[in-house]
Amino acid sequence: MDKIQNGWFSEISEFWPGHCFSLEVEKVLHHEKSQYQDILVFKSKSFGNVLVLDGAIQATERDEFSYQEMITHIPLFSHPNPKRVLVVGGGDGGVLREVVKHPLVESVTLCEIDEGVINASKNFLPKMRVGFEHPKVTLFIGDGLEFMRKRKGEFDIIITDSSDPIGPAQGLFERPYYELLKEALAPGGIVCSQAESLWLHLDTIKNLSGFCKELFPHVEYAYTSIPSYPGGSIGFILCSMGGSCKKPVREIASDVQSQMQYYNEEIHKASFVLPQFALNKLNL
Repeated sequence: MDKIQNGWFSEISEFWPGHCFSLEVEKVLHHEKSQYQDILVFKSKSFGNVLVLDGAIQATERDEFSYQEMITHIPLFSHPNPKRVLVVGGGDGGVLREVVKHPLVESVTLCEIDEGVINASKNFLPKMRVGFEHPKVTLFIGDGLEFMRKRKGEFDIIITDSSDPIGPAQGLFERPYYELLKEALAPGGIVCSQAESLWLHLDTIKNLSGFCKELFPHVEYAYTSIPSYPGGSIGFILCSMGGSCKKPVREIASDVQSQMQYYNEEIHKASFVLPQFALNKLNL
């Protein structure tokens, strides 16, 4: 709550020093300190309801769809037959909402360490919580790393929808976690993980892509614009045991496309086109 001063929430963090993103607060809806993190939900003047974990914005009603759709549909449309999907993190339900739009998906498991995030979303983010209500969804409340150690060759797609690599999400940006991801993939499987901003975290992305290239035959980086995230964009690391993820391998049916607000075939392909400064640094 100390992040709210004079009616404004400001996202201040050591992970993006020297600047912040601020939103005017209309009303605080929920605040708790769970076993793992500080959970805040407030109604903003211009971005709708906002979910904040440990002082960092995770989702706003105004722009969450750009992140949820891209982290989900890029890997799912890059796989010829995604039947079994695992989501690590993603306790707000947004990725679940997008995954179940795919008729080919037979089951999706959400592994979330903090049940408080799920409850906050169910209570205050109605457009995201619908993902929890689908019959194909199974919830597992616990540590994603421990969950992964028990899975071998099980999933066609694994999506890591994590917060930044500080606090409880630190381990999700390290090599041992990606080794577990690889073991949990079925043949031809794809991993897609939140991978920070080109504008702020190139060193983090370079380190992540570096060890991923030692583990997976195809490693690529895509990104999307989202005004409420630091730097105005967020990226995804795509690690495939099959082919490249740079374009859809299945047709996007019109009834599925009609449910999208951001994703389409052209934006899928364009998301992998990196600016020169990033190409020079990342060598992807």
